[in-house]
Amino acid sequence: MNDIRRTILWVILGFSLVMLWDQWQVYNGRKATFFPGPTPAAVQPQSPTGAASVPSSLPNSVPATSSSVAGAEQIAGAVPALAAPVATSAAARELVAVETDVFKLSFDTEGGSLVKAEMLKHADMADKTRNFVLFDDSKNLVYLAQSGLIAGAGGPALPTHKSVMTLAPGERTLKQGNQTLELRFKSAEVGGIQLIKTYTLTRGSYVVAVKHEVVNMGTAAVAPQLYLQLVRDGNKPPGESSFYFTFTGPAIYTDAKKYQKVDFSDIEKGKVDIEKSAENGYVAMVQHYFASAWLLGDGIKRDLFMRKVDTNLYSVGMIAPLESIAPGARKTVATTLYAGPQEEKVLEALSPGLELVKDYGWLTILAKPLYWLLDKLHGFINNWGWSIVALVLLLKAAFYWLNAKAYSSMAKMKAVNPRIMEMRERLKDNPQQMQQEMMRIYREEKVNPMGGCFPIMIQIPVFIALYWVLLASVEMRNAPWLGWIHDLSSPDPFYILPIVMTLTTVLQTSLNPAPPDPMQAKMMWFMPLAFSVMFFFFPAGLVLYWITNNVLSIAQQWVINTRMGVPPKFHLPKF
Repeated sequence: MNDIRRTILWVILGFSLVMLWDQWQVYNGRKATFFPGPTPAAVQPQSPTGAASVPSSLPNSVPATSSSVAGAEQIAGAVPALAAPVATSAAARELVAVETDVFKLSFDTEGGSLVKAEMLKHADMADKTRNFVLFDDSKNLVYLAQSGLIAGAGGPALPTHKSVMTLAPGERTLKQGNQTLELRFKSAEVGGIQLIKTYTLTRGSYVVAVKHEVVNMGTAAVAPQLYLQLVRDGNKPPGESSFYFTFTGPAIYTDAKKYQKVDFSDIEKGKVDIEKSAENGYVAMVQHYFASAWLLGDGIKRDLFMRKVDTNLYSVGMIAPLESIAPGARKTVATTLYAGPQEEKVLEALSPGLELVKDYGWLTILAKPLYWLLDKLHGFINNWGWSIVALVLLLKAAFYWLNAKAYSSMAKMKAVNPRIMEMRERLKDNPQQMQQEMMRIYREEKVNPMGGCFPIMIQIPVFIALYWVLLASVEMRNAPWLGWIHDLSSPDPFYILPIVMTLTTVLQTSLNPAPPDPMQAKMMWFMPLAFSVMFFFFPAGLVLYWITNNVLSIAQQWVINTRMGVPPKFHLPKF
């Protein structure tokens, strides 16, 4: 009976691992994990419709859009109306380079859009000599932040992100001693309306204040709508490992439905089920370690949308109605664009729920306090590698009695194992009597065959949550530990840590009593070894965490066995 129980448990464990892997792939948009989609060709900045670059042959007019309070179908009707170019001034289009202490940015005077964002304090994963690029408009990456105006029902064409603007003279580099840098883009009059965008960059910050001024230069009152959108291709970030299980795609947040993320594949299939309108929250594009988001003040009605723009190109955004603007009057709307690393404390302070772009998955409730503790440890130790070691040490201390119970049960199993093996050999031709005799021995020795499993299973969610903390924390990126480990977010370049991890796994497995059944004994060795192979592709910080956990577990098991009078003994596999 016990053999059958163990066999079933091994089958369930193996099947669960396969299902977990599969669900992680699907959950994080890994439809093409090992065969990524084609890289999109370079395109012009996109319209909110999700249309591709607009042919110049289309008429210079924009069809009427729906009213601002709309469902998904109305939004879908409003946004595509921007596909046609609007009448613009004859000013030449150019790219404007701007630099602060954390950013090197490029703005396109066509629409005053942000088309490139280079992070001066974050190196590229594939080439450490280059800075990481978040936004770009190239053959390798399309990722843009755009905004503009659309008219209410029956209204004329208005300035959009396709309208060429002029940039006011001023500084293009944040000088020493200055805390802010301002860029002011002004459109020509389109449909009686002029749009003025003012970007304010702040020293040491990835938060960009974007002020939209709508000036009515016509003779009649108008009630335009402001759209804010992020456009991105559906490719995995360059240099991202297929083993990281991280999410790349759009997300929105509202007070009513909280954090909602959608795979690119679901947008492709039209399976977008999000809240369509709200008066709070944000829209975002998320990827491993970094995110961008458009923020609009609470209390302002907005319609939310996610759409396919073109082949392998997608957008997420919001459309907000503005109050009627009288002739000669102006309306100012303050918005915020975040484009930077997923630093949890910064995101929490910026907007409610924005820290959720740092995605811990379904174990967020455990992961957040673990990150808090890790961050506090780093404040004392000032080294993320040693902070990981200290955190695992604290967790092992917290779970000491659970582990002690598990290892005590294993020690008892180890003590009776010779009797079990002798009995199995003696009764190998009588399986029914063998099971009865085995259960009698367990009862006499007060051994629970499952006693070593349940205490460990209780701890599994905590250590999975810690896995996500280490995987998602941008602080690990390019963070050194010691010696040859210069980046805890990248695999060990010499595979020393994975080899050590494999050896500790083998040692820990060998200390456990071998199951009486030969097939189970083989599985007991096969599963940990197969699991260890994956760690050759994992970030060094994750491998360090697992090595520390293994070493502490071996030490605790050794001490408990010795105290119980069961000398530690290595059980080598018999294949």
